[in-house]
Amino acid sequence: MTDELSILGIECYAHHGVFDHERRDGQIFKIDLTLGVDTAPAAASDDLQDTVDYGSLVDQVAAAVTRDPVDLIETLAQRIADTCLLDSRVEWVRVTVHKPDAPIQATFADVQLTITRRREAAGEGDRTGKAEGPA
Repeated sequence: MTDELSILGIECYAHHGVFDHERRDGQIFKIDLTLGVDTAPAAASDDLQDTVDYGSLVDQVAAAVTRDPVDLIETLAQRIADTCLLDSRVEWVRVTVHKPDAPIQATFADVQLTITRRREAAGEGDRTGKAEGPA
C-alpha cells in the first residue's frame, strides 16, 4: 500500500542557472515534494521511527538545493529526487521545482518542472532520467 505525503513550498535561495548573473546573484527556488510512503506502520505504532521524518527530509532537500550550483532545473530536480529516495521507506517521489524569477523577458507567474522517480527493484533511485508515474 502506498500513501502520499506532501511537503509544499520549501523555499531556498540558491545560485543555479545558465547565466552568469544567476550564478552570481542567486534567486529563490521553491520545491514541492510528494512521497509515496506506506504510513500504516507509523499509524499503528504512533512512532516517528516508523515513518519518514519530514523535518529531517526538508533539511536534506534544502542542503541539496543550496549546494553546488547547476545550470538546469532538470539537474536540480533529479538531485532532489535522489535525496528523497535515500530513505528506503520512500517508494516514489514527485518533485516540482519552481523558479519564479527565471530570466524571461515576458511577464509570467512561474516556471516549474515536475519529475517523478521510482525506487528500482534493487533499492536505488531511478537515475536513468525516465519519468514514471506513481504507484
